[in-house]
Amino acid sequence: MSTAAEGDPPQSRLPVPQQVPQHTQQNPPPRAPHIDSWLNLTMLRLLVGVADRGSLSSSARAAGIAQSNASRSLRTLERRLGYTLLRRSTRGSTLTQEGVLTVEWAREVLDGVDRLSAGADALAHRGQEELAIGASMTIAEHLLPGWIGAFRARRPGVATQLRVMNSAHVIEAVTAGTVALGFVETPDLPADLRAVTVFTDQLVVVAGPGHAWARRDEPLDPAELAITALVEREEGSGTRAFLDRLVDDHRPAPLVELNSNSAICQAVVEGIGPAVLSRLAVEGYLRSGQLTEIPTRGPRLDRILQAIWRGRLSDGGTAAEFLEVALGGGRGGCPSQGSRYPSQVSR
Repeated sequence: MSTAAEGDPPQSRLPVPQQVPQHTQQNPPPRAPHIDSWLNLTMLRLLVGVADRGSLSSSARAAGIAQSNASRSLRTLERRLGYTLLRRSTRGSTLTQEGVLTVEWAREVLDGVDRLSAGADALAHRGQEELAIGASMTIAEHLLPGWIGAFRARRPGVATQLRVMNSAHVIEAVTAGTVALGFVETPDLPADLRAVTVFTDQLVVVAGPGHAWARRDEPLDPAELAITALVEREEGSGTRAFLDRLVDDHRPAPLVELNSNSAICQAVVEGIGPAVLSRLAVEGYLRSGQLTEIPTRGPRLDRILQAIWRGRLSDGGTAAEFLEVALGGGRGGCPSQGSRYPSQVSR
């Protein structure tokens, strides 16, 4: 057997390096389909409908969809998003905390689609007369749809442009002239705007079924309400301004501020705290048992919802005619004795 000579170069005696196997190149995990490849607006409208109407069945009925199909659609949405939107029980479906947040995002998407639709319609009918209206949240959600439908039946050639914002912003829009007519919930109106009451609304105190107030035997005293932190709308909302005036403008800071009535309802359902809202906004939640109305001592917490405008409304004009519809189409509303509005709408 031959061996290497002592004079061989040193490197010849080094061990042959072993070949390091190349790492197998791993394929990246498949990417989830982009949301625009599977999301449809019906899913979002059903989800928002649960928040606004208090149940999946009511949302499905409003959308004209069988409840089984609506349930399947929302389960698909949950699976695609990767988290639970609805808490399902024999008593119905309620939004989870993730669902509440997703509803707010969905509203923005749907608002954008509605603006696109309205804008495209306006471009397609450039010569069509247009009426710009601003409205606060409660009025826009619960009263304006009926008024707009009645107005379009009377004036089908007029396009109605609706801007939804809080009462303070509606006042700014009317003052600036960007909307011809505004509808607000706040009692704090500038003296240079004209106003008339279109609806008498009732504010109610609500709490989740597990809240201590839901188990009390005696009506809630206004003094206790005045010192209790609540779940509330943002600064500038008409509900908050009216409550400040009615109860006390030195009330505690809100537990949390949210920018929609439905978000407040869901926060109260989740047990964050009580709230004071329009009966219009909580009717569905009260019927389903998700919220409990807390009786209060003393007179009802009534407030007036008003139409506002600047200057004068011309005879036969679209704004004056829309106002006539609103005055005749409220859900039990009546003109206020003290409104800054003459007997004739056209003045």
